[in-house]
Amino acid sequence: MTRIKIELPEKFSFETIIPIRITDLNYGNHVGNDTILSILHEARVQYLQYFGYGELDFGGLGLIMSDVAIEFKTEIFYGERIILSVTAGEFSRFAFEVYYKLEKENNAKKILVAIAKTGMVCYDYSAKKIAAIPGNVRNKLSGEF
Repeated sequence: MTRIKIELPEKFSFETIIPIRITDLNYGNHVGNDTILSILHEARVQYLQYFGYGELDFGGLGLIMSDVAIEFKTEIFYGERIILSVTAGEFSRFAFEVYYKLEKENNAKKILVAIAKTGMVCYDYSAKKIAAIPGNVRNKLSGEF
């Protein structure tokens, strides 16, 4: 079976820590796949806020997640703190990728637990159509000030 393979960028522009709650666990007593997607969403919202944006206020437009890919590496358990590194890249006229690296610490050593990327499309909700990424937003997220 062919597996997805995510190529992460070398540098990330944002980092946050998200603690694992008891409600994040599934019947296997570890974090469920669906919870990982919710954690990515939380990290993306924090990332956008760091740059002064939101999913409904992205330089005057909105964002829609068009796709997601996640590579699971190891289990995550209750009480662990996930270190999420986030950055944007692969910009086109209307869309870009958000990349995520999820790690946990064990005995002062970082352990990779998952990597992911989400495809984000710029959307004009009032016109009900995709829209070009505003240049100033693209420059800010790509580090080109």
